[in-house]
Amino acid sequence: MRYRPLGTTGLRVSQVFLGAMTFGEQGGVGAPPDECRRMVDAYAEAGGNVIDTAINYRGGESEAIVGELLDGRRDRFVVSTKYTVTRDASDPNGGGNHRKNLMLSLETSLQRLRTDYIDLYWVHLWDARTPIDETVRALDDVVRAGKVLYVGISDAPAWIVSRAKTLSEWRGWSAFAACQVPYSLLQRDIEREILPMAEAFGLTVAAWSPLAGGILSGKFSRPDRRETATRVDGASLSEHDHAVAGAVQEVADQVGATPSQVAIAWTMARSENVHPIVGARRLDQLCDNLGAADLHLPSDAAEHLEQATGFGPGFPSQFIAETTPWVFGAADADVDAPLPRRL
Repeated sequence: MRYRPLGTTGLRVSQVFLGAMTFGEQGGVGAPPDECRRMVDAYAEAGGNVIDTAINYRGGESEAIVGELLDGRRDRFVVSTKYTVTRDASDPNGGGNHRKNLMLSLETSLQRLRTDYIDLYWVHLWDARTPIDETVRALDDVVRAGKVLYVGISDAPAWIVSRAKTLSEWRGWSAFAACQVPYSLLQRDIEREILPMAEAFGLTVAAWSPLAGGILSGKFSRPDRRETATRVDGASLSEHDHAVAGAVQEVADQVGATPSQVAIAWTMARSENVHPIVGARRLDQLCDNLGAADLHLPSDAAEHLEQATGFGPGFPSQFIAETTPWVFGAADADVDAPLPRRL
């Protein structure tokens, strides 16, 4: 496992993050504590050091399990958790990104995780009813108090993250070091605005669901590998889903890897900023996923995967790229200043 700085900070984080959303059996199929321990041990043995959870995962059971499993070795890990989701659905202030929910959620997470500080604390979802400057300033307060070391934002528009970063720079507040978003061959939306924004600001991109809910894991591209327990019903898959899953299987057969490894490795190959979050219910699934860290996709294989998705960046990026030669003239080809990588 290799390491990169978290955003523009000095904190070293592993290529692959371990997602703990499956930790616990509350609310459906998940992993029991003993299996969670085996997975954390295997992840640590592979060199992984980031465990990502949230106050609401498994009704709080995930945080509690993570806290128990890290007892005695907590400082070796970058503990990542989130707030926003309501603590009490009947309370209008039970959820959101305002100060009250932040403080109460943070204290709850600290107790469950059995720690005095959170390494990386995330806004879980953009709350349009709370001004972003209130959220950023409140996060700066808990950083100054020593309860949080770094902050990030999940599932938010690029313009909100950009505004928050600018406010932080102007006012000397703790700035977002990372954003967390869905990213896979079946969901490339972030390439339009969020990924270019993250690259411009130097933000780490924690990519959740790199296997698109299991569609790209090989469960549906090879009948002999199908499993009964899955987040996705095979009957609900579209023709496009099957086509992309088939392309992943083809590349996996070509390079001698599993479909899961190919799909995860592709997200890392797209940008140095991307760190996929891998989650599993069983140790063998996790070990398979971790193999992506050592997989290098040939350029022709990556191109084959991307063509299968039929993705286009749309307006304005595509329009600007297409009209640039006409707008700036033939002499523009003699200008050495490079264009942004994703234009």
